[in-house]
Amino acid sequence: MSQYTIHLDYIELTEFENIISSNLKVNLSSEAKAAVEKCRAYLDQKMQGSNALIYGINTGFGSLCDTAISSNDLEALQRNLVLSHACGTGEEVPQELVRRMLLLKVFGLSKGNSGVQLATVERLLFFYNEGIYPVVYQQGSLGASGDLAPLAHLCLPLLGEGEVDYQGNRYSGAEINAKFGLAPIVLQSKEGLALLNGTQFMSAYASYAVNQAQTLWEKWILVAGMSLDAYDGRLNPFQSNVNSIRNQHGQIQMAEAMRNLMETSEIIAQEKKHVQDPYSFRCIPQVHGATKDTIDHCARIVEREMNAVTDNPTVFPDTDEVVSAGNFHGQPLALIMDFLAIAMAEMGSISERRVYKLISGTRGLPAFLVANPGLNSGMMISQYTCASIVSQNKQLCTPASVDTIDSSNGQEDHVSMGANAATKLYRVIQNCQTILGIELMHAAQGLDFRRPLKSSERIEQLHAEFRKEVPFLSEDRYLSRDMKIARNFGLKNW
Repeated sequence: MSQYTIHLDYIELTEFENIISSNLKVNLSSEAKAAVEKCRAYLDQKMQGSNALIYGINTGFGSLCDTAISSNDLEALQRNLVLSHACGTGEEVPQELVRRMLLLKVFGLSKGNSGVQLATVERLLFFYNEGIYPVVYQQGSLGASGDLAPLAHLCLPLLGEGEVDYQGNRYSGAEINAKFGLAPIVLQSKEGLALLNGTQFMSAYASYAVNQAQTLWEKWILVAGMSLDAYDGRLNPFQSNVNSIRNQHGQIQMAEAMRNLMETSEIIAQEKKHVQDPYSFRCIPQVHGATKDTIDHCARIVEREMNAVTDNPTVFPDTDEVVSAGNFHGQPLALIMDFLAIAMAEMGSISERRVYKLISGTRGLPAFLVANPGLNSGMMISQYTCASIVSQNKQLCTPASVDTIDSSNGQEDHVSMGANAATKLYRVIQNCQTILGIELMHAAQGLDFRRPLKSSERIEQLHAEFRKEVPFLSEDRYLSRDMKIARNFGLKNW
């Protein structure tokens, strides 16, 4: 399948991720096109037959909601809205996330409750399919009234404004439209508001984070297992009976995964001199399992949001209603992104503790995992680096969602700060990818000191593949390069 067709049906998160990862071309079904056109026609008819004030259609925005706008100025109103709200700053949003924003925006608008032109939706799809990525900035959204500033930058090129990246080059909005022979979109009533109101900036980050978190969780099973054997740990804490009586699904999953992973390990099977392992090994099911439960919960919320209409006002042609409400408020996403950041930070935290134990010179391992400690510092400072990243994650985990600020002259008096939660979570995920690589580097080194005993088949396979890129540390060398390679190795498919 090279194409995906958007219907009005509920889309599962796994389906969305498959569209993204498979680089499928996306189009609108006839029913989605009909829903968009029906809503637009209804709104046009309603505006012709009534002088009533409807927020954002023939009024100003925010605290200017009671300011009437002449029918002759409705197009200018929407264009001015997009231009005036493009106030983003800071670092640019990565293209992989801009891509998600485009597709998520199309999903929301295609439901037929936003009043946009079909041409507007199809232009966004054209950008997505052709790999034309608007330049969007990370800072500027309060996470309520929609992701106004980021979405304004996303939509500027529709008007021939702003900037885009295309095939490694930067173009102005006017240049990219000329390159493809496109006329700028002339926004009709409400369209600018429909484009800017919405949670697609937050949703893009949230969907990416959930996907990456799930991948990290799965990879950490193998890395934690390698660390367990490198430290000559016990398998008892992973028994089915002890974990089942806790009744926590993630814990049970993690324990089962570890049992399956370690089944063929010679190291785990040998008699142990110690009665217990430190918490960082013994409590892997409890800590990693709790993170798994958090990921699953967050995935459900993101999936619901992906299927939602989050602009304002919302249009209901069948019941003849245009309702001004608050579906743009990012609280559901803000809360779960703060939650996921905490859960992933804890995965990184317990990982660093295993690294610390591996370099401690206990359980028959040399100090700092090097054969001649003293002359060699070995992996002393790579643990420092790991600890620094873990502490940064802790600092990034201060919840954004407990904050709010008054805006728009008090009209918008409670906001989610979900956009800040999103960018913080993104950094936590990136940090965890580095931590995973550092633990893998230490676990592989420790495992080499257990020879001739072997770990399980899957762990030995991972170790062999890793050793093709990062050799055994026999004496001190430049480790920053090793850590970079280890991180990149962790990003590959295992």
